[in-house]
Amino acid sequence: MGLAEIDHALRRRTEERDRVAGDLLDLDDHPSHRLLTGMTPAGETGRRWRHAQGRYVTLWWLFDAYRRVLDLAQELRAVNRPDVAALTALLTGPSAELKPDDVPVEKRSLLQAAGERVTLDVLLARMDEAYREVAETVAAVDAAWTDLLPVLDGADAARAAARELARDLDVNDPDLERLDAEAARLRAAVTSDPLGSRERRGELDALASAVAARRAALDRAVLARHDHAERTRRLGERIDEVAEAEREALRVRDIVVAKIAAPALPAMPDQAPALRDRLGALGTLGGRWLELAERLSGMERAADEALARARGVADSLGGLIGRRDELRGRLSAFQAKAVRLGHAEDMALADLYGKARDLLWTAPCDLRRATVAVAEYQRAITRIGAAG
Repeated sequence: MGLAEIDHALRRRTEERDRVAGDLLDLDDHPSHRLLTGMTPAGETGRRWRHAQGRYVTLWWLFDAYRRVLDLAQELRAVNRPDVAALTALLTGPSAELKPDDVPVEKRSLLQAAGERVTLDVLLARMDEAYREVAETVAAVDAAWTDLLPVLDGADAARAAARELARDLDVNDPDLERLDAEAARLRAAVTSDPLGSRERRGELDALASAVAARRAALDRAVLARHDHAERTRRLGERIDEVAEAEREALRVRDIVVAKIAAPALPAMPDQAPALRDRLGALGTLGGRWLELAERLSGMERAADEALARARGVADSLGGLIGRRDELRGRLSAFQAKAVRLGHAEDMALADLYGKARDLLWTAPCDLRRATVAVAEYQRAITRIGAAG
């Protein structure tokens, strides 16, 4: 190599050394790398980290060998009459000596070979391989912590809020104590073995859901302490609505039984008395705000469901009367059509009309037979219309 080539190679190798040094320092300064260095990971994380630590020591050992060769080359180049052959050998040949004594203790063997001489390019390739292995382990741990720890942090914040609510209510909540113990167990597992804890994501989500549910229950208890009197009053009014709707369902049922033959009747709703008994029992829960809140919420749902059911039964029964009235309207419309077609005096049509009318205007009405009769009358008129 000429001096110009040597100077170019030295500049390139110097830039290469500085870039590698910067990458090594960045890796050393990575938050997850610092955390791993200051702890003893367990499980899968411990296994991978022990391997990565060995590669990390090897990485710095190789970098020192690279730096020594480059320092020597820069010293030789700095003299007045540089040895071009020696510089060429350093920069392009197997100039880096990897002595057995320089190998880290954890990488040594009693059967270690005498030593090895490699080029700077080989050193760089080996450094790159070791760096990638360490960086991949650190990145995997960082990704696991980033995924799992926020779930625990959110659960911790919710538990703190729940404990504040419990203090406000002056209650000792055993469910919160159980959730505290579960959170401590999961945090210890995630912290010490993030890679092995990825399969615990379901447990973390379940903890977060349980904490959120417990906080919501305590929130409801606080609300119940402030507005239970008003809610109890509204609940009584709602039960009155249920009772009225159930009476209306019975009234419609009686009408249907009188006017519709053999209807398939739904079971009659009768929830109002039981709801009133449950409402009266709430008065025995003074100061037990958690239980009172749950009972109030349960009764409000029950009252809404009972009201919807009673109204649904009344609507269903009323639909039978509506069906009869619909058939009456259709029969009248078909009769008017027969008149427009000029067949008002048609005896066959008159017989079909009379049969359908008798069924529809007889109490109780047989809806099934009436439906068939109206359909027969409609088909007969349709045939007449088609024939012109």
